[in-house]
Amino acid sequence: MPSRPTKTGRLALSVVVPCFNEAQGLPLFVERMMAAAQAVARGSYELVLVNDGSRDATWEVIRGLTARHPAVVGINLTRNHGHQLAVTAGLSLSRGARVLIIDADLQDPPELLPDMMARMDEGYDVVYGRRRTRTDESRFKVATAAMFYRLLGRLSEVDIPVDTGDFRLMSRRIVDRLNAMPEHDRYLRGMVAWLGGAQAELLYDRDPRHAGETGYTLRKMLRLAVNGVTSFSTAPLKAALVLATVGIFIAAGILIYALIGFFTGSVQPGWTSLALIMVFFGISQLGCLAIIGAYVGRTYMQLKGRPLFLIDEIATQAPASPAGRAPAKHPPAARAKTPRRWAG
Repeated sequence: MPSRPTKTGRLALSVVVPCFNEAQGLPLFVERMMAAAQAVARGSYELVLVNDGSRDATWEVIRGLTARHPAVVGINLTRNHGHQLAVTAGLSLSRGARVLIIDADLQDPPELLPDMMARMDEGYDVVYGRRRTRTDESRFKVATAAMFYRLLGRLSEVDIPVDTGDFRLMSRRIVDRLNAMPEHDRYLRGMVAWLGGAQAELLYDRDPRHAGETGYTLRKMLRLAVNGVTSFSTAPLKAALVLATVGIFIAAGILIYALIGFFTGSVQPGWTSLALIMVFFGISQLGCLAIIGAYVGRTYMQLKGRPLFLIDEIATQAPASPAGRAPAKHPPAARAKTPRRWAG
């Protein structure tokens, strides 16, 4: 059934799906997601599939899906921008009065959508999925994720829910405000928490991945963790100040000790003491410089003003200028090559 706008000129629901090497599992995901969306939106919905520079046949699969299903919109980014910017690209082009973010690996069940819609009907702006269990994930990943969320909760100046990902349903006003935030190093779950509004959790059990391998390598998880901490906490900068203060007091103590030893004649020259002093202050200085450099680097990247992502192609059966798609006040994207290519 074709997607149709509501009386307000908007679709009732948009589903934003970042895709990286998801060719094997994408058809089944779309089948289950469309069934769940149809149950709550009655044809007034769209599935926005964002190909984030996949190395397999993901984009070919997406183009085939857009040809068969009018509700599917495909967005092909020029290269791999990362999960957070892929989601941002989908959000910037979404048309729904409500927007669901969900990954294509079927670890977050699409069938939870009716429950999330029901919670939002109670007056919430955001309904986020909170993981009760994480099936088929290594103990290392579960342990490090739990440690990171709790550490971030202690350091962050914003109350970010623990054990949550980007699986969430948001109202249009939250999405519009999120699209107006121009920062490059994005930690979306923290940004949504910062926006405030009425937010509720939905507990669920996370399923094993349906097909393929996770795109979240240890390196990407560490980068996301750094973005989370540095975006919503100045604690590392405060830690640098504490290290510098401790170093000053220790230096003062060593100076007093050295002077007393000099005047009493009990000084015993030794390389060990000298080495320990140099190592301590060297590590303290390097640590402080690294922390400050992380914030300076983020400022540098932000001030360059580059677009957050580049869109190579859009495949859809929808009209070129659908009702209800208003440009963002601060456009976060730039398009390369052809701004829109028709499919089907």
